[in-house]
Amino acid sequence: MEEHTGIITFQGNPLTLLGRVLKVGDPAPDFEILDNDLHPVRVSAFRGKVVIITAVPSLDTPVCDLETRRFNAEAATLGSEVQILTISMDLPFAQKRWCGAAGIDKLITLSDHREAAFGTAYGALIKELRLLARAVYVVDRQGIIRYLQVVGELTQEPDYGEVLQAVKKLL
Repeated sequence: MEEHTGIITFQGNPLTLLGRVLKVGDPAPDFEILDNDLHPVRVSAFRGKVVIITAVPSLDTPVCDLETRRFNAEAATLGSEVQILTISMDLPFAQKRWCGAAGIDKLITLSDHREAAFGTAYGALIKELRLLARAVYVVDRQGIIRYLQVVGELTQEPDYGEVLQAVKKLL
């Protein structure tokens, strides 16, 4: 397994990411993870739509809460041609509970807890924490990564404006 340092920190402390480093223009790796009802989901099932994949450490943390609520609100304005997937290592039951309490209904939360299939395929698995790095990937209708943002400090939110601008270029 590839290891990468110098990409992200947590409260200023460096962390190690596991998996392949992706770049714009790469095919989006396919992976299988679980939805909130324990059904397997593959990212390839969303081909034909523009897909925003947001990786967060845990929905039950303040920054992840803010980020997921923001993307849920943005989903309402982007229309049916765009699908937002929010992926964390949280158990599906915890994700379902959190979504219900937070009123999240425009995006899909998915759990990578079982095999870290997404985390390793996208180079977003944090070795020291077995959580996902905060990252956003925009995948076009053909399954190609057209934008990516790995947030350098785990406690900071992504640049939403850049993400939305990348999505709008694909619509």
